[in-house]
Amino acid sequence: MNLNVDDQLSSVTRAVSYTERDGRPTSVVTLARSFPARVDNLWDAITSANRLPRWFMPVSGDLQPGGRFQLEGNAGGTIVTCLRRSRLGVTWEFAGDVSWVEVRFVREGAGRARFTLSHEALLSPHWDEFGPGAAGVGWEMGLLGLSLHLAQPDAPKIDEEEFAASPEGRALVVGSSDGWAQASIDAGDDPEAARAAAARTAAFYTSAG
Repeated sequence: MNLNVDDQLSSVTRAVSYTERDGRPTSVVTLARSFPARVDNLWDAITSANRLPRWFMPVSGDLQPGGRFQLEGNAGGTIVTCLRRSRLGVTWEFAGDVSWVEVRFVREGAGRARFTLSHEALLSPHWDEFGPGAAGVGWEMGLLGLSLHLAQPDAPKIDEEEFAASPEGRALVVGSSDGWAQASIDAGDDPEAARAAAARTAAFYTSAG
């Protein structure tokens, strides 16, 4: 794959914040990226059961507000909010844990749209060990797949394991992990702990590939 890793990394805006849900402390990982696509095309790529497998993974279920979805081999959940071409909110249920994902879509001008994803989760030992990169790196890999799909809708989906093991894939994972460490530091987290968590995240993703 001919991929400019620096361009991919710089195209993503990363942020970390802390809040609470039902009186329990949570972390929020937020990433945003602009795409050369109309909002309706971006919305369709993310919500269509026919298009999701081309860049993300197959989905099944009752894909309407209040319905439940299941991503093949991954998370499932409930569709909480669905405002066409504007906002999508779901519960993200995986391995016995529940978190919350919200995606927003904004038109940025002729033929461009901005995608912002926020993933909120209860604070846990997993966060202490891996920090925001555990979710952030995974979502960035997804956005890469989305970017390639929007550019070439009929092209085959990249092999995630093969890509993660490639020099470009490893560089993307390490660069993304470092970016999330900086976002964590910007949110007030201890720099040494943030960088150590980022190193563990990068090692996990690269060894998994």
